[in-house]
Amino acid sequence: MDFLKRLEEHRALERELAWEGTFLDYLKIVKEKPWVAQLAHARIYNMIRDAGVEEVDGVKRYKFFTNELFGLDRTLEKLVEEYFHPAARRLDVRKRILLLMGPVSGGKSTLVNLLKRGLEQYSRTERGALYGIKGCPMHEEPLHLIPRELRPEFEREFGVYIEGELCPYCRMMLEEEYGGRIEDVRVERIFLSEEKRIGIGTFTPSDPKSQDIADLTGSVDFSTITEYGSESDPRAYRFDGELNIANRGIMEFQEMLKCDEKFLWNLLSLSQEGNFKAGRFALIYADEMIIAHTNENEYKAFIANKKNEALHSRIIVMKIPYNLRVSDEIKIYEKLIRQSDLRDIHLAPHALRVAAMFSVLSRLKESKKQGMDIVKKMKLYDGEDVEGFKQKDVAELQNEHPDEGMSGVDPRYVINRLSSALIRTSTKCINALDVLRALKDGLDQHPSITKEERDRLLNLIALARKEYDEIAKKEVQKAFVYSFEESARVLFENYLDNVEAYCNGTKLRDPITDEELEPDEKLMRSIEEQIGISENAKKSFREEILIRLSSYARKGKKFDYTCHERLREAVEKKLFADLKDVVKITTSTKTPDAEQLKRINEVINKLVSDYGYCTICANELLKYVGSLLNR
Repeated sequence: MDFLKRLEEHRALERELAWEGTFLDYLKIVKEKPWVAQLAHARIYNMIRDAGVEEVDGVKRYKFFTNELFGLDRTLEKLVEEYFHPAARRLDVRKRILLLMGPVSGGKSTLVNLLKRGLEQYSRTERGALYGIKGCPMHEEPLHLIPRELRPEFEREFGVYIEGELCPYCRMMLEEEYGGRIEDVRVERIFLSEEKRIGIGTFTPSDPKSQDIADLTGSVDFSTITEYGSESDPRAYRFDGELNIANRGIMEFQEMLKCDEKFLWNLLSLSQEGNFKAGRFALIYADEMIIAHTNENEYKAFIANKKNEALHSRIIVMKIPYNLRVSDEIKIYEKLIRQSDLRDIHLAPHALRVAAMFSVLSRLKESKKQGMDIVKKMKLYDGEDVEGFKQKDVAELQNEHPDEGMSGVDPRYVINRLSSALIRTSTKCINALDVLRALKDGLDQHPSITKEERDRLLNLIALARKEYDEIAKKEVQKAFVYSFEESARVLFENYLDNVEAYCNGTKLRDPITDEELEPDEKLMRSIEEQIGISENAKKSFREEILIRLSSYARKGKKFDYTCHERLREAVEKKLFADLKDVVKITTSTKTPDAEQLKRINEVINKLVSDYGYCTICANELLKYVGSLLNR
């Protein structure tokens, strides 16, 4: 009953949104809300902006894309600021075909679908509302009714720019049905819809021998020729080609560069002049954004063909690379898994992370910078500071290889292997090792990769497993340490007291005997050695910690061990080193005694309650870490 009620509310909303009136009524709406007459590019840009924008690490993040596209913030910022924004301001950019070029499964189709679905929803809002001449097959902007000679005067009074001319059908309708009285022409609110073929068109090339240009530009309705007597009569023509119905919105040209040349010729005039040739009519105006997508190999072949030179300058190429951030790659997999019917399968923590690490590593290129390896680069790109490098170095690393991310393992391969692991599992849980095993098995079944590429990918799986080994040990370490945060805090504060005394040349006071003591060099070095701080580098590291502490104090913020990435790692490693033997004995013994069994159960409960494990993967983790420590 609740659903039926919701259905009735939906129908009521549809009736409320619908509007019909005369051109005179429409002018009143334009006077009050001039944005209803905005051109297609401006509507798309405002749709993206209205969804919200925030700045993260100096990059604009558009909320319109955030739940569907991950790791492409810089690319999307470039797309919006260098294409949509100037196009919305009627600069020449809008007269170009937007070509998304990138590797397979990189998000090109998702981006186009987001724009199409977004426009459908936006046209139902007040800010995205648009109106068309009733009965027009191209849902034409009613302001085209205003004679060209009166438009400058109209723009001065209404502040609205008019671009375009009446289509042949509306021109005839104006004369024959309304006697030239434009104020009486019926206008209605329109809602963009790909399904209903209103304002959103999609063209897919097929066999050139069977595909007709009418798919793009419409065709003559031969059944009405005898009635109207001429092919040049608009009533004897079907204005139902993709270029016709995409007027006021988006025209998606799928696999444009695979298309026969005669279909591309229609884009020459449309992209530069905003009109196209159809039937025996004058050029027909169309207000639409043309967006196409292709891969790099097809684009290179297209550029190499001299016959296509006329189109080269009419295309703006936007590279859509693979994501290069592990945390964002995980979000891609989570989104795809959510869309499936595998809700009863438990994914152990870090199962998707190892797959993401493997994917990202395959897309990265080796840096020439000394001390920078591919794993460090992966971590740095993901927001972690690594030894010798900080986040400010990321831009320089990205500039080393402008085409980074245009090749590598695609998300579809990983999802296919995850699907295989999820379906074949004999338990209700998949862990990181299951995922790595599935990725490795998939390479054996992959017919299109060379032996060299296979060996490279196997090496990357080994690197991902090595990283997982460290994660697994750290996870167990935290679970084993009773009241870990408290232990870490005590150790950190003790270290900080000693560092302050060392840097300031003062002594510490024993809280029990009240005697003065020298800074505990042995304690400080036992922590610093965990992250490879040499004897020569200890002074600068300690001074860096003190500077960070002072900075936090000035801002009135609390400084703890998690505020410094390398110090956090050092404290955790030191705690684990102190407990290593306990962990080793407890996890590896085949017949644990009552005390060990109690400890194991406590650890499993901790892993389940605090870290997202189930009892199955928690037990597997303990066994695996036990084997690692016994090596």
